[in-house]
Amino acid sequence: MRIYVFAASTALLAAPAFAADPTHVPAADPIPVYEADLRGSADVARGGYIKGSVGYMWTDLKGINYAVGGVTSTFATHDIDDTWTVGVGGGWHLNRYLRTELMFNYDFDSEFTGSTFGGCGVAVSCVSTDLSSWNAYSLIASLYVDLDFWAAGSAYGSFVPFIGGGIGGAYVNWDDLRNTSCEDIDPTNCDPTITHEGQSEWRFAYELVAGVAYNFRCDLTAEAAYKYRNYAGGAMFGNNLGGGPGYDEGFEMQTVNVGLRFYPGRDCDPEPYIPPHVPPLYK
Repeated sequence: MRIYVFAASTALLAAPAFAADPTHVPAADPIPVYEADLRGSADVARGGYIKGSVGYMWTDLKGINYAVGGVTSTFATHDIDDTWTVGVGGGWHLNRYLRTELMFNYDFDSEFTGSTFGGCGVAVSCVSTDLSSWNAYSLIASLYVDLDFWAAGSAYGSFVPFIGGGIGGAYVNWDDLRNTSCEDIDPTNCDPTITHEGQSEWRFAYELVAGVAYNFRCDLTAEAAYKYRNYAGGAMFGNNLGGGPGYDEGFEMQTVNVGLRFYPGRDCDPEPYIPPHVPPLYK
């Protein structure tokens, strides 16, 4: 009987032991956010931005027509100074490659100098000196194509060229025009200076843009751009003593702009990812 008990005990000790060994299931890694998808996000919060810009503007006045004695004539010369422009507004990414933008711009005062030829009160052959200034503000809605073809993290991944254009309106404000006509062979023999009231009105405006952006962070982007902007013609000055009214034929502006975009809905430093606790499984 002792032999059987010993044999049974030996068999139990030799059998494999099934202990409560825990088996850990590895947590899934978080899905990374592709940087270009973030900066081109169409999400309302992450895709919206506010923008400020400043630029230098080379301005060309196409021409000036005016009435005198019931006859339409043109200015013999017209020159307008270059000026600065600033803008503020915002935009929204429709997707990684398309975005819309609405900008309010202000063009600072620019001096105008012009002249006409004809008779005046002191002589039959005179030349006038015409002085004024202008400024404008505009509201332009634009559509841009971001040429975002480089992979995030590449040598060029932070640079995004873009092209676009927009349409809107410009409120052009002319100061009073001061007209002084003098005899052409004796510039000291002059009529009294006549002042024509300056005119202000809304006009059609459009612009074409090409530039490049640089992403400092996912929520901060700088840009540099060339802009061609055009304002339609309109009223320039009123009638006084039979001279006027006058109408300019519109403005063409070549502008170099720099700007900064800020995306308030983006978090570039999210909290570290902590995988959820998974209790061990026992077998």
